[in-house]
Amino acid sequence: MNRRLQSYKEACAARNEDYAKFVSRFSPLQGVAKSLVRAFFVGGAICIVGQIVTDLTSLWWTEADPETASAVSGVVLIFLTCLFTGLGVFDKLAAVGGGGTFLPITGFANSISAAAMEYRAEGFIFGLAAKFFSLAGAVIINGILASFGVGLIYWILTLCGVTF
Repeated sequence: MNRRLQSYKEACAARNEDYAKFVSRFSPLQGVAKSLVRAFFVGGAICIVGQIVTDLTSLWWTEADPETASAVSGVVLIFLTCLFTGLGVFDKLAAVGGGGTFLPITGFANSISAAAMEYRAEGFIFGLAAKFFSLAGAVIINGILASFGVGLIYWILTLCGVTF
């Protein structure tokens, strides 16, 4: 019995090695440093667009306080991300920029609009309404839980006399 188990383990190890060689033949080679640099520049370019929109909002709309200008910038970034997702441009940008395109606001907008595009053929109720937050639901739940946790820690610390 022990000899059979040993031969089974050897066969599994050989199969795993063969599979690893097979995968390495077809996997694209991409250096980590190159990916990080591209993600840094693409993410930085998205942030620069957001900052330009914030500055232009403050310049053109003189009554806008900094929070309002930032909100306008967020809305513009969400709109542009949804537009570029619909046109297929955002996927190409994500292929080049990798993780740099998934800043919280653009990544969330992309996941929502991509899900909407994917399920629109199934109708409004069973397609869009049912599947709209399929990818973004986890983001929303994690955000709610994280804000609850931070709020609870803040409340406990203020009860202990810690001031911020």
